[in-house]
Amino acid sequence: MKIEGWRARWLIAFGFRLLQLWARTLRYQIHDRAGIVGKPVNENYIGALWHNRLLIFPVVLRLFFSNRHGAALISASRDGDLLADAIKRFGFDVVRGSSSRLGASAILQLTEVLSSRRDVVITPDGPRGPVYELGPGIIFLAQKSSAAVLPINMEYSNCWRIKSWDRFIVPRPFAKVHVIIGQPHRVRSTSTAEEFEAERLRLQDAMMALVERR
Repeated sequence: MKIEGWRARWLIAFGFRLLQLWARTLRYQIHDRAGIVGKPVNENYIGALWHNRLLIFPVVLRLFFSNRHGAALISASRDGDLLADAIKRFGFDVVRGSSSRLGASAILQLTEVLSSRRDVVITPDGPRGPVYELGPGIIFLAQKSSAAVLPINMEYSNCWRIKSWDRFIVPRPFAKVHVIIGQPHRVRSTSTAEEFEAERLRLQDAMMALVERR
């Protein structure tokens, strides 16, 4: 069912407020392997987070990275319309497109965000998976922009799993959230399909190395 008009606006406003209240019950612990939390912004990154960890990530960004600004890549689907409006309420810009099929326009917009010393956030297995399978778009973007990819993960002490393609994770109230920021990952330039695939797998492995609950 398509939700639009005042119903969509009400749903977004309600969901935004509910998420804020929900997030306040959680306990946060951060493991910053990159050494960037609370530090001046000397380099901008392509943040990479698996789709099923996405729910409270905007809250985490505002808690630990309030000095960093940027844009999130959101699907151009109908569901993406609602998510894009919600993301904007957290103070982020939005670029529409797919992480698996980044068109020329989306690549250009994301590259411009990175060149303006702002960060980009992508769920590289979204919006439809397969789960934990990294799409090629993030590799193209990293090569074009020369920005490092920052692998990010969140683990929860207690959570629900939704029956979706990626078993989307919803933390239970009062759960402990372990935020893991990985070491910056440099994507190498490639000249063949085989080299490109090797880089895709290398980044995928770096992201999966942070995952505990699959």
